[in-house]
Amino acid sequence: MSQSLIRAISSRKNQLGFGFFSRFSYSRHFHSQWPITSPKCSTHSSLGGFVTGSRRFSGNLIPELNHTCLVRQTNWFCSVSLNEVSDSNLVSEGETIDIEDVGALDNNKKPTVVYKKPIDFTKIDAKLLPTVMILGRPNVGKSALYNRLIRRREALVYNTPDDHVTRDIREGIAKLADLRFNVLDSAGIETEVSSGTILGRTTSMTANVLARTQFAVLIIDVRAGLHPLDLEVGKWLRKHAPQIKPIVVMNKSESIGDSLAEVASEALALGFGEPTAISAETGLGMNALYEVLHPLLEDYMVQTLNDRCTQDDVTSEENLSDEDDSKLPLQLAIVGRPNVGKSTLLNALLEEERVLVGPEAGLTRDAVRVQFEFQGRTVYMVDTAGWLERTERDKGPASLSIMQSRKSLMRAHIVALVLDAEEIIKGQRSMTHSEVVIARRAVEEGRGLVVIVNKMDCLRGKKNSEMYKKIKEAVPIEVQTVIPQITGIPVVFISALEGRGRLQVMNEVIGTYKRWCSRLSTGRLNRWLIKVMSRHSWKDSASQPKIKFFTQVKARPPTFVAFLTGKTQLLESDIRFLTKSLKDDFDLGGTPIRIIQRSVLRTSPSGKSSAGSSSRTGGPARQRTTSDKRTVSV
Repeated sequence: MSQSLIRAISSRKNQLGFGFFSRFSYSRHFHSQWPITSPKCSTHSSLGGFVTGSRRFSGNLIPELNHTCLVRQTNWFCSVSLNEVSDSNLVSEGETIDIEDVGALDNNKKPTVVYKKPIDFTKIDAKLLPTVMILGRPNVGKSALYNRLIRRREALVYNTPDDHVTRDIREGIAKLADLRFNVLDSAGIETEVSSGTILGRTTSMTANVLARTQFAVLIIDVRAGLHPLDLEVGKWLRKHAPQIKPIVVMNKSESIGDSLAEVASEALALGFGEPTAISAETGLGMNALYEVLHPLLEDYMVQTLNDRCTQDDVTSEENLSDEDDSKLPLQLAIVGRPNVGKSTLLNALLEEERVLVGPEAGLTRDAVRVQFEFQGRTVYMVDTAGWLERTERDKGPASLSIMQSRKSLMRAHIVALVLDAEEIIKGQRSMTHSEVVIARRAVEEGRGLVVIVNKMDCLRGKKNSEMYKKIKEAVPIEVQTVIPQITGIPVVFISALEGRGRLQVMNEVIGTYKRWCSRLSTGRLNRWLIKVMSRHSWKDSASQPKIKFFTQVKARPPTFVAFLTGKTQLLESDIRFLTKSLKDDFDLGGTPIRIIQRSVLRTSPSGKSSAGSSSRTGGPARQRTTSDKRTVSV
């Protein structure tokens, strides 16, 4: 027995190993004896046989990155190193090379995947991407560079030397050639302002967010040269983020000639290295910025991915393609008049100071979009500027804010309309004209609606207890009266300042979103139609419309088609009756419902189609009818 064991060990040593705990390194001689097969990568075990890897890595950290691979076996581990095999024919392009199981060696230990350069950023999960923050003094082009990087005009850009347009931190995914990273647009930094002012609060918020970022881009205005405020921003950056060495960028350099070299030499006084000349408005210098950012971000991603692979609690890949519509990310827009607590509500839902808040009316200018997870669901929230009717006097940033708020409402799935409890008491009415306009526009766009009454903490005490009860009873009734197009609108009473009612708001929002995405089968709808038509009071049998069948054609919002026989059409009262019955019987409150009518042609014994006195052979007759205050073709 012992002699057989010795012979077995000797034979393993002759095969490039060193016993049971062998360590293989790649060479062409090794490749010639044990080739790595494509598309799956395999390695030879010291115990004999092949251990074959799987295509999919648990967690979907970075799918389809590798072009070639090198397999090492190190003391019961099997590892994969990227792009070290010189022969490109070993692994086909676009294949995922990883190993999930080495069960023949040890079932208790997991394989190690080693990531190396180059990294394909387009295949990386957005949650793992590095974060780059754009910094600088006011009015140097930070928002313009942000829009250039995300390839959309989201941030407000306006030339206001005496005012500051950007006040909140805006986040997006930058697309610079094949680079992908999270980019943050910040407010202008002024270090000499007091802490109680708006600029002082924005600077403090920028410092808090900067502590959680990995890289920074410091912008200076090349036309003004190195400004004294730029030096103050550099000192502020060293104080609040000593671990970050920013990339200095000279913006607005499209019209600068020989003086560019002079400004570049001045920028060296910041102590952050050579500056890069760009033009955020025209796109000049984006290639140079790419050359500076790419090696830094790539080194960071290699380290991050390798650290992530060593963790034991890597989540499994989720496939959302097979999920229903209600599991997709939710788009929530928080709208309302100025100074009703929209930004405070967003901070309360996020449980952090994400946007600027204060007693000043009209503090929010940009529509700030943030992402967070609630009960396993991805929610995108948009905090909009105060909604006002646009007038001729509204110019500049105020006019742009109004337009951006309207666009945010049109892109949202659910609209959260925030009311002020103090204004309700003073005005003796639940909704003002502008709030009714917001709610009706949301209904016309087919969005779900949730009404939130904020500042209920102002009605505390025994003196206000009676008023508190009256508001909770009267507001839902008045909301339903002024918005008759939707029944069962959820009304939530909260105090965003104290954080009370946060879970109730999110539960109502998600419940409304599920109803907004709901689908009903045709068989269930037609069984319901028989019952509902029998309980409706008709004048006579001739006036009763002959609905052949009823079906749902789309969701988001629920849209139904009623196929009618004969000349009789559904009246507005009939459509309202069917809409109310649908909401009551199928729990579709808070969502707009659309009902479309279509006529079904009768077929005469001669084989010709007829509908009443007229006849057409080219298909169903098309008429113009009005439904839900819209003119539709039927």
